[in-house]
Amino acid sequence: MAFTIGIDYGTNSVRALVVRARDGAEIGSSVFDYPSGKQGILLDPDDHHLARQHPGDYLRGLEKSVKGALAAARKTRGFSPDLVIGLGVDSTGSSPLPVDRRNRALAQDPKWRRNLSAQCWLWKDHTGWREAARITELAALHRPQYIAKCGNTYSSEWWWSKIWHCLNVAPAVFRAAYSWVELADWIPSVLAGVSAPERIVRGVCAAGHKAMYADAWGGLPDQEFLALLDPRLAALRDRLYAQAHDANTAAGTLSPEWARRLGLKPGIVIAIGAFDVHYGAIACGVTEGTLVKVIGTSTCDCAVVSIRRQVPDIPGICGIVPGSILPGFQGVEAGQSAVGDIFRWWVDGICGGGDALHAALTREAARLRPGASGLLALDWHNGNRTILVDPMLTGMILGCTLHTSRAEIYRALIEATAFGARAIIERLREYGVPIERVVCAGGIAEKNPLLMQIYADVTGCTMRVAGSGQACALGAAISAAVLAGAHPDFPAAQKAMSRLKAVRYKPRAAERKVYDRLYREYRRLHDGFGGRTTTSDFSRTMKDLLIMKTP
Repeated sequence: MAFTIGIDYGTNSVRALVVRARDGAEIGSSVFDYPSGKQGILLDPDDHHLARQHPGDYLRGLEKSVKGALAAARKTRGFSPDLVIGLGVDSTGSSPLPVDRRNRALAQDPKWRRNLSAQCWLWKDHTGWREAARITELAALHRPQYIAKCGNTYSSEWWWSKIWHCLNVAPAVFRAAYSWVELADWIPSVLAGVSAPERIVRGVCAAGHKAMYADAWGGLPDQEFLALLDPRLAALRDRLYAQAHDANTAAGTLSPEWARRLGLKPGIVIAIGAFDVHYGAIACGVTEGTLVKVIGTSTCDCAVVSIRRQVPDIPGICGIVPGSILPGFQGVEAGQSAVGDIFRWWVDGICGGGDALHAALTREAARLRPGASGLLALDWHNGNRTILVDPMLTGMILGCTLHTSRAEIYRALIEATAFGARAIIERLREYGVPIERVVCAGGIAEKNPLLMQIYADVTGCTMRVAGSGQACALGAAISAAVLAGAHPDFPAAQKAMSRLKAVRYKPRAAERKVYDRLYREYRRLHDGFGGRTTTSDFSRTMKDLLIMKTP
């Protein structure tokens, strides 16, 4: 009897999950909602691009969630905290935070407690969009290889954009910070008692997908290139890291202090930190030919390709990184900047409802046939992550009349996110990434059959659902089980600890035919407003939507 714990830092909360290493049985979990800001996010009413989080919420949540999960696990016969052999941590990303020389988050210092720039810069923070555009421009001129592996466009959601923006708008914070750490790396380092940023064992998942790290050019971008951005960024490089590691490397072992605080044995292994969806992909049984979609506030898509295969550079994706998901495979990442957030905006923010209204709108929307609303939407309410990589794009709902209902708009928003998902699948297949099945995870995938069926009809792919409702935390626990020696390798651990639900959402021929027509209109809007073409003709779009609406 051995157990591991997965700790999943999401956008609004942190969850701990106790898992039996032998078979992946989940015996205890606990969720801690971040108390600061609005639903855990620190905002600025004058800048909708800003999204930060207080690191103190992370540490409080770490203790509360793990202890709560252990308390729940004690109800299982035979369980004891002394049988926990490892911990794994995942987080959102890129979510970097400034730290001092002792690896303490700058915002833990009373001097910086309320300074927004001293907080963790959450993944959905787009304030560095100007810096991202400049990084793309300079890399294209001087180091094209740096951005070739991340879709040829550097994003405002990523590491260097955020740190450079901090330097530009809050130089005092930048000077006070000795170094910067991804949240996915920081929490394992805290658990391990690492007291110097240089000694943090960094994961290649965050480094490769967000910080332009690659062994092929010696790690992080060279100082000469960083000096083109700002000489102070070049100086920072030596205070970051020289090497990043895949999931075969441990982040450390549990320190005596945190062992006491959590009620665990000191010295147990801590898996390398990774992003939530990358660990979630492991829990979904990802292998070559599988696309994993974790559908939450945003959507992140992950696939793997054997390290022995040559994968061409793919425009508009979030990176091709060896070892970022599974050792021995190249991890391929894409995604959408808002999915669940769009539904929440409409149902809670605009319609003023909650769970009951969400359920009612879902029932009403399910009674509509494809195309019956005469609506077409763009899913860019928080910019476009893939394939346009542009935070300056916004959402749109086209085709409204005086008879348009709330449920019709709700369905059009679901369809828009499905069209965005199809664009990603088509881009990956176009460049040779095999996609033979799609596995979805997250609360939306579990609870919203309407969305899952629309996704199947729009993409033409059968949609499967992860067996665990906490796939990201389970993936972190699986990684810990491998590092602790409960399984010889990741394939064996996946076979023993992961599973899929029996339900399958299969494409329906009649609905797919209609959605093919709607998707062609979506791509016309997508490419025109997205800047891919300057010759788009929208003069027929409204009329064609009305024709499709007519029974």
